[in-house]
Amino acid sequence: MIVCVCNNISDREIRQAMEFGITSMDELRDALGVATCCGQCFSCAEDILNEQLAAQAAAADLQETVLKRPVFTN
Repeated sequence: MIVCVCNNISDREIRQAMEFGITSMDELRDALGVATCCGQCFSCAEDILNEQLAAQAAAADLQETVLKRPVFTN
């Protein structure tokens, strides 16, 4: 889905950018140009950012829980 019509930025591109470390709207603006023209996409882009950050945090918690092995010492 196109989020930013002015700069032709999709939700997929926002998620991909986040995989490379983007974690804020300021960084999205600098990297992709989201919400730099008319600003109508700001809230949608921010929602995608927040959803993806929550999903990344949940995945990290799950990975830590599942992959963490107890260490036994003698």
